[in-house]
Amino acid sequence: MKSSLIGGHVERQAPCKGCEDQYDVQISEAKMARLVELASRSRPAVEDDEYERRLSTCADCPGLKYGTTCRYCGCLVQVRAKLTESTCPFPYEPRWT
Repeated sequence: MKSSLIGGHVERQAPCKGCEDQYDVQISEAKMARLVELASRSRPAVEDDEYERRLSTCADCPGLKYGTTCRYCGCLVQVRAKLTESTCPFPYEPRWT
């Protein structure tokens, strides 16, 4: 929970979505597919087998949040995994090799 000092009094504010696991961020499969398609339209994309390999690696990663989001960079992993230029942001040793 965030706090701010206003007029000498501490005022409590609701936590941001990224600060609490109680907020379950959901993106439909259709919307995710559309986001991946839009992202890969203007940038080079990996082949389907490489895309699936990357997603499989992300699925086993402790940094995957909500089934869609990377806790290390905040990206949607399905979008990041599709783009050729993307790298794994796992600290110290990227998991996509």
